[in-house]
Amino acid sequence: MSGASTLRADPGAAARAEASGTSTLGGPPWMLAIEDVYGALRSGPGGLSGSEAARRLATAGRNEIQEIRGPSLARRFLAQFVNLFALLLWGGAALAFVAGTPQFGAAIIAVIVLNGVFGMLQEYRAERAVTALRRLLPQVATVVRDGDAMPAPAESLVAGDLLVVAEGDRVSADARLVDQTDLRVDESSLTGEAHPVHKTAEAEREPPATSIQAHNMLFAGSTVMAGSGRAIVTATGMGTEFGRIARLTQEVRQDPSPLQVEVGRVARRVALLSVVLGVGFFVIGYVFAGLPLKDGAIFAIGIVLANVPEGLLPTMTLALAMAVQRMAKRNALVKRLSSVETLGSCTVICTDKTGTITKNQMTVRELWAPTGHVARISGSGYEPVGEVRVCDAPAARQDLIPFLPILRIGHMCSSARLVPPSDEGAAWQIRGDPTEGALLVAATRAGLDRDEDLRLRPVVRELAFDPKRKRMSTIHRALASDGLLVAYVKGAPRELLEHCSLVLVGGQEVPRTAALTDMAMAENDRMARAGMRVLGMAYRYLPEEQEAHLGSLHPGDVEQELVFAGLVAMQDQPRDEVPDAVERCHAAGIRIIMITGDYGLTAEAIAREVGIVRSGDGAAVRVIDSAELARLSDDELREVLGTPQLIFSRATPEHKLRVVRALQEMGQVVAVTGDGVNDAPALRRADIGVAMGLTGTDVAREAADMILVDDNFATIVSAVEEGRAIFDNMRKFIVYIFAHLSPEAIPFIFYALFRVPLPLTVMQILAIDLGTETLPALALGIERPEPDVMTRPPRRRAERLLSGGALARGYGFLGGMTSVVVMSAFFLYLTGQGWHWGEHQPPTSEAGAVASTIVFLGIVIMQIGNAFACRTERVSAFSVGLFSNRFLLWGIAFEVAFAAALIYVPALHGLFGTGTVRPVWWVYLLAFVPVVFTAEEARKAIMRRRAGHILSAHR
Repeated sequence: MSGASTLRADPGAAARAEASGTSTLGGPPWMLAIEDVYGALRSGPGGLSGSEAARRLATAGRNEIQEIRGPSLARRFLAQFVNLFALLLWGGAALAFVAGTPQFGAAIIAVIVLNGVFGMLQEYRAERAVTALRRLLPQVATVVRDGDAMPAPAESLVAGDLLVVAEGDRVSADARLVDQTDLRVDESSLTGEAHPVHKTAEAEREPPATSIQAHNMLFAGSTVMAGSGRAIVTATGMGTEFGRIARLTQEVRQDPSPLQVEVGRVARRVALLSVVLGVGFFVIGYVFAGLPLKDGAIFAIGIVLANVPEGLLPTMTLALAMAVQRMAKRNALVKRLSSVETLGSCTVICTDKTGTITKNQMTVRELWAPTGHVARISGSGYEPVGEVRVCDAPAARQDLIPFLPILRIGHMCSSARLVPPSDEGAAWQIRGDPTEGALLVAATRAGLDRDEDLRLRPVVRELAFDPKRKRMSTIHRALASDGLLVAYVKGAPRELLEHCSLVLVGGQEVPRTAALTDMAMAENDRMARAGMRVLGMAYRYLPEEQEAHLGSLHPGDVEQELVFAGLVAMQDQPRDEVPDAVERCHAAGIRIIMITGDYGLTAEAIAREVGIVRSGDGAAVRVIDSAELARLSDDELREVLGTPQLIFSRATPEHKLRVVRALQEMGQVVAVTGDGVNDAPALRRADIGVAMGLTGTDVAREAADMILVDDNFATIVSAVEEGRAIFDNMRKFIVYIFAHLSPEAIPFIFYALFRVPLPLTVMQILAIDLGTETLPALALGIERPEPDVMTRPPRRRAERLLSGGALARGYGFLGGMTSVVVMSAFFLYLTGQGWHWGEHQPPTSEAGAVASTIVFLGIVIMQIGNAFACRTERVSAFSVGLFSNRFLLWGIAFEVAFAAALIYVPALHGLFGTGTVRPVWWVYLLAFVPVVFTAEEARKAIMRRRAGHILSAHR
């Protein structure tokens, strides 16, 4: 279909679908003969005429990815000013203007704007996934029009166009091959698997499990690795497989992160508390206490502002931003701030295999010769450095003799090239098929020289790999053997053995027997169960009469009566650090589910090797392929997801997305890893999508919340640790912030109910909430993870950031003690100035200013003790090193300096209502800091003792 018709109802959809070819084929194009595809699309070997292509383009629309537009940036920015926090503050600003205190109103509006900017920084996320998808499609394609091949804009392609592709080209549309020469295509952007796929023009005999697996189709977004071909376009734009994934990615709804949900819940609790207290005390003050309307309004504003932690959102945003910086140093780039905490609450990681668990580099691991000997090859990557070992000892030249024919066939029957690093520090690379590259590297590690072998046996003909016969052959002229022709053949072991009449055993060619065949297949099965890809190697000296017909030889003429030389087993090795990272996930109660496009047997073997699947867990692993998953109902899938050890193989984008949705419906917090276009929908849907930075596509990186710079699964585990720590730390600074809300609110209650002078001004509250408390709170937000953070299970969804216990600890216990201290200092000072209980005004305006300043100073000083007390929740603050957080020390220094500026800089007295305080009051207030800290340490000790008694009782 065209892009537009897939996104909205359109009367012209049927016409465009017909023009784009998707409704005229009468069946899947891969199942049709070439002539039937030509006929159905009203095209031919000469392609379309220019006029017909233009007519179809006008009907079907351009060959491009369409975009569903979401809310504009301006709309999302305005939304920051109508959340609950903002509405409360708007109400406070309105009250301030009504009460005739415009300076208060302006200050509150400034707070609203500040919070809105911070909120936008936290929520804003560049939605560029569709732009990235567009970049993957080429700008120009080679197409046959009016019988001539010519370049044409890729967006002008229509169904029926005849594409011409060659090595290095990126495919512009979905197309059915009509002709090909050794065509191999990289479809990893769609499948996630890096193995080049060999293509054929023949119709499929059996329907493939998924359309992507059709060997006679080219798909938009894939890349031609080798060979050439011609293909007739069958679908364009959003009607392609690429467009289908783009549509899935755009239509996926991304739910708010757990942290966003928690912040909303905190806002509702604070809003309810503030409104109830503000309205309630306004009524009490105005109606019962007889306060004038202006004083009653000031009282209400003070109560609301005292209970709204204006600094909470900025502090939370800054703490998250600093956590993002720390994670960047650990090779994890976070695009959305709230994702930091989301990963910390993760309960399930759905991980890809290739490139995440493994290195995405094929490496030959074992050789098997029909003598029964096995050789193992060390080394990693494509660097030609390693060692061949036989019987667990370095192989001498004599030990290598049975394996040299295997290695020589492997590196001669190849069209790949080994490329040395171009710059210092760069890695060796492969040009061509990674499987063939692995064979080149293995031969080099064993001491063979391919250039020398090709000089002695130059290649004269290549019979390309065909997925039907599952073999590839190269024919060489053996100069060292009087010019004889020799064919080197590699392919699937079972199919290759069927075409072998002889076996090379100890340098002798002996007849192939059932016993030798069984022995070879037993080794093949052993290697496959170990997660390795196995190839058979064979050769044949061709009869002299075939040299005259060298150019017309067919595979059937060459690949018969072969001599079987042995087996090669290769593997995409797991990353060295993954097993330890997987073990840490198990210890942290995080489940790992592998979802891969690879075969189930390979996936299971890798999962066992790295510890995702464990034999001692008492439950067998269940491997579900795409066909079985498609048959499962939603209820059956949720039941299957309860299986402790689970692997999904040959998964499509829809399958990955379905699994993620089902897990979320079960209440799980899901992280998904991926690198290809096929992963984008699941990455977008996941609670946190994790894309690969090195090997990942732009599409995956744009759809994800976090990018792994090193493509390393272990980095995810480090990020989980950081995420768990940030939740703990946010609770610490929330308790710290709430610890001064009580001493901010209680002075206004005394003012209204007991007719005492105003102990605290609104501007002083704002100075505390947005000034003195910010840096210490931020320092608490970057505390190091507790030692047990990765040995406890993920936090429950029901666990609250602002729990009842945290509220009681901050608002009641710490805040209550602070309130007693500051109010005692307030009354002590006023009494010394001649004030008597019941007098609504201070003896002098200067005395009133100093008295309120003492309250302001008292809250600031008591927060020093609270800051040290809040560094831990249950364990003693001494256990983490009382002065180990140097940022907290700097924050406290700033807090004191800021307070001193407001007290001793005369120019600020008028704005904040402060006055000069004598040093004796600093001494008086500082004396209570160790009292509050000691009381909190005693409370923690009691809590630890109670927890110990409960644990003992359970035991």
